[in-house]
Amino acid sequence: MAFSSSFAPIISFNTIASSSLSSSSSISSLSHFKPYQNSLMMAYSQNSYEGMVVNCSSSEMDSDPIKFRQPPLSSITPFGMTMNEAGMTKPLYKWRRVLLKVSGEALAGDHTQNIDPKITMSIAREVASVTRLGVEVAIVVGGGNIFRGSSWAGSSGLDRSSADHIGMLATVMNAIFLQATMESIGIPTRVQTAFRMSEVAEPYIRRRAIRHLEKGRVVIFAAGTGNPFFTTDTAAALRCAEINAEVVLKATNVDGVYNDDPRRNPNACLLDTLTYQDVTSRDLSVMDLTAITLCQENNIPVVVFNLSKPGNISRAIMGERVGTLIGGTLNSVVVRT
Repeated sequence: MAFSSSFAPIISFNTIASSSLSSSSSISSLSHFKPYQNSLMMAYSQNSYEGMVVNCSSSEMDSDPIKFRQPPLSSITPFGMTMNEAGMTKPLYKWRRVLLKVSGEALAGDHTQNIDPKITMSIAREVASVTRLGVEVAIVVGGGNIFRGSSWAGSSGLDRSSADHIGMLATVMNAIFLQATMESIGIPTRVQTAFRMSEVAEPYIRRRAIRHLEKGRVVIFAAGTGNPFFTTDTAAALRCAEINAEVVLKATNVDGVYNDDPRRNPNACLLDTLTYQDVTSRDLSVMDLTAITLCQENNIPVVVFNLSKPGNISRAIMGERVGTLIGGTLNSVVVRT
């Protein structure tokens, strides 16, 4: 029996020895070679790329060699990459690390209940599709579907600080629900809260969060910034800057930013791009002033898009043209066909 590479010939030492001994130009190294029954001979090819040839020969049994073919060098582009005009591979996505901001109202769906399981499952599946490509995804969730502190402040003697802390607890409820949904389809997920709730989630530690992302886990940031008077939009901008994410993807119930309220003005136009100054000077209700200023100071672009449209999350993460882009430029991106 003989083992051989597909790139090297089958060579038998018995044959070499017999032919060499009978030839006038015998090789001195084989002049004293005497074959033995059931002997094991090994030879290496001269070309280092041809691999190793092993020939087990027996004078009593002669069988056809079994060839283990080496797979040829693959010309297939690696998963999650594409080939550019110069023949070099480049990623299919525009951003390597993103922060997805999901409002609480978007999680409510049609508002028949506080959290719509179909919405959370849709988010989980789309996030899963991009994490498999190597994109690192962090999420900040709001709590407006359960409790909005600014709306309840002053009711029954409830001060703003206490109301905001209740709202932070609402974001933790949403985060745990979303974590459970993601892990049900095999996405490793961690929840980190701005204040300690050790029994249900990790405390927010910047280096630990980054390490989770590097290991391919999704990190959900809950409880906002941990301080009253700050919105979850500000928390999204803050966490994005802290973990060195490249963009804030704001998922809402509208297609993007309009030049007017589309509910009151049917002729309102969707804006493709905006500058940070446009948002502040025109008082567009995209993000609060603190959040948009933080993004501007750290050169963090913001993409506002509709969460309810299937595929929008993955499209936004891949850098495709969707919704409204604030503080950035529309570059052509590669789309898998």
